[in-house]
Amino acid sequence: MTLQQKRRLGRGLAALIGDDASEDSLGMDARHLRYVPIELLFPNPYNPRKTFREEDLDDLARSIRDKGVLQPLVARPLGDGQSYEIVAGERRWRAAQNAGVHNLPVLIRELSDGETLEIALIENIQRSDLNAIEEAHGYAQLMNQFAYTQQQLAEAVGKSRSHVANTMRLLGLPDAARARVEEGVISAGHARALIATENADDLAEKIIQLGLTVREAEQLARQSQANATPARTKRKAEKSADIRSVEREVGNALGLKVEVVDRGRSGGQVVIRYKTLEQFDLIRRRLTRSD
Repeated sequence: MTLQQKRRLGRGLAALIGDDASEDSLGMDARHLRYVPIELLFPNPYNPRKTFREEDLDDLARSIRDKGVLQPLVARPLGDGQSYEIVAGERRWRAAQNAGVHNLPVLIRELSDGETLEIALIENIQRSDLNAIEEAHGYAQLMNQFAYTQQQLAEAVGKSRSHVANTMRLLGLPDAARARVEEGVISAGHARALIATENADDLAEKIIQLGLTVREAEQLARQSQANATPARTKRKAEKSADIRSVEREVGNALGLKVEVVDRGRSGGQVVIRYKTLEQFDLIRRRLTRSD
């Protein structure tokens, strides 16, 4: 997919998922709109959004009971010719079940697997419906499966390139710290302060216990790094600005911690640190360009 096509996909999502409420768009979509029994709709297994807060679903269910489903879902036909896979609108589908609604308005689209995944990722990211870790996984998926660059991603989802890079860096956090972000206990700003630390899990718990602000968390992380062993500090100081720049650039692209050890004419090595099999699989797919 070219850069121009990716830009078009990002801008065209509003019309595709029904956010464009102009008369022309509604008239154009009328031929695709159906009322589908709720039991014939199935969630998209590629939806990057994994967390659905019960209180949010309850609020939406109350709204649906009072006013109905105001915005159609988007779905594509499944192989049996009767049921449909949700491309956009899974939260409305879940809330409608809680509200006791039996039929939902659905825009039916013929979409490939790739288009379905791409739309699900971008739609969720554009709407800020994801927590920061889900968003980071979404970016990684788009880069690995659709060969997006960070700049193309930024333009497609309407974010800055630095936002995309900083969000992907969160995938380098250890499991416990990442879980705290997913739970909403600490913010993405808190988590970014922990990325370069050796004891991110412990620092995350300290941030929670003390109720620290993001600025205070950054100060805590700096103090922790200042207490690192003299040998480690010396090794870091010996690295040239070019080497440190390469480490940051490659680390941002992978969303993982990268260390370059340069031994001059003797060569060197690149160390990519991962903490989970999921992160290891991300590295494998990036290097082999396989799914």
